[in-house]
Order: sequence, then C-alpha cells, then structure tokens
Amino acid sequence: MIDNITILGGYDKNGDKEPVEEVTIKKGEIFGVVGPTGSGKSSLIGDIEQLAQEDTFSKRKILVNGKEPTYEDRTNPRKKMVAQLSQNMNFLADMSVGDFLNLHAKCRGASKVCVNKVVNLANTLTGEPIKQEHELTILSGGQSRALMVADVAIISDSPIVLIDEIENAGIRKHDALEVLAGHGKIVMVVTHDPVLALMTDKRIVMKKGGMQQVVSTSPEEKALSQKLNKIDEVMLSLRDQVRNGEVIGNFQMDFGI
Repeated sequence: MIDNITILGGYDKNGDKEPVEEVTIKKGEIFGVVGPTGSGKSSLIGDIEQLAQEDTFSKRKILVNGKEPTYEDRTNPRKKMVAQLSQNMNFLADMSVGDFLNLHAKCRGASKVCVNKVVNLANTLTGEPIKQEHELTILSGGQSRALMVADVAIISDSPIVLIDEIENAGIRKHDALEVLAGHGKIVMVVTHDPVLALMTDKRIVMKKGGMQQVVSTSPEEKALSQKLNKIDEVMLSLRDQVRNGEVIGNFQMDFGI
C-alpha cells in the first residue's frame, strides 16, 4: 500500500537550489503542476515516474511512504508504481477493446468482471460510445483517453497516476480526475488549463526548471472551476452535435461567471 509520495527538492536549470524543499502528496489527492512552457513541468513528472534518487539532472529524490524505493521497485516492470497518461497516447495493438481489457485484467490478476466496469466507466467520460467489439486502432483520441483513464482506475494497480496535458483530449476532464482520485490514486496533472488547475487540491508552480511554490486551491477557485467545467461540458456537447451533422439553433450561454 502506498499512502503518500514525497518530492525532495533539488536544483533548477541554473544550478540553484529549488525554493520548495519538500512536497508530500497523499493518496486520493490531486496535485497540479503549472508553469510556462519550458519551466520544467515534464521534467518533474519524469523524476516521479523514475522514482529519482538524485540521479537525474535536477538531483531530486522521491520517497515512497517516507522511504527510499528499492532498486527492484524502480526497475521491475511488474512492480511499476506509476501509470502515465498523455494527450498524445494512442493504441497500436491490433485487437478489440474487449480482448485488450481481458488480457490486461489477466496480467494484473483482476476479475474479468472488471472489463464491463471499465467500458461503462469510460463511456461516462466521453460522448463517443465505446463498445467491446471496437478495434483499438479506430478509437478517437477522446475514446482512447477515456478508456485509459477507466482502465487505470479499475484494472491497473499502479497507485500513482501522472497526467501530462490532457486539456485537448476530448474527455470530461473534471470527471476523469475525480474518478482517479476516488479510486485511491495519487494524481498529478501537468496542465495549462484553468479548469484542471483550479480543481486540484494544490498546485506546484514551476519556473526555470525548479519548484517555486506550492499553492493551495482556495474555495473561490474551486467554485470557479465548477463553473468553468460547465462551459467545458457545453463545448463537448456542441462538438458532438456538430460532428453528427446537427444544426445548432438558438443557443444561450449564461453561466453566471
């Protein structure tokens, strides 16, 4: 069981000590990683994925439950603690959705009953229905991301989920993060999207390759995130209508922001 991970600060791109010396993220929490392009967001995520032990450029150290991970924890694929989801992830396997999920469930020692749960959950995250007989290679980007989120939540036993910029992935982002956190995952999301950034519990602000500060999301920001999410839902709905050849009639936009 992994209850938390701790990031011990290292050095930024200039070789200066990071202002943030230590960050602990607990199971069920959602942390954002924000900052301008080139600020080191993906580098931080990479350090976590590798469970770095002062052996990367940043010299950061990652602790699991307050302890250094073993060499086997870091190198054995069967003990992989981290699942990463990215905007550019697509399936290459020439098999059906059902076959893929059954194979993954078997590898993880999970029940085949999980397969139906994964597909049903995925279909709550995307407006494009996914069926078990669909071939993986024909899934759209939104369907692929929704399926992977559901798969990670239900079948994968990786306790840490790193999400790299899924703002344009065509899924219900707010719901996706809540699903992962609700299944006891430690969730970190790299994002420029205010809908995602403001729904996190805290966000690490990156600059020049270093962790500059950790900002706790205020109640006002959480409320704004809910309103922005409504706009996001409308955009997904409109996109589906346009895609299906429907004509948009009189449309009112009043979100009270």
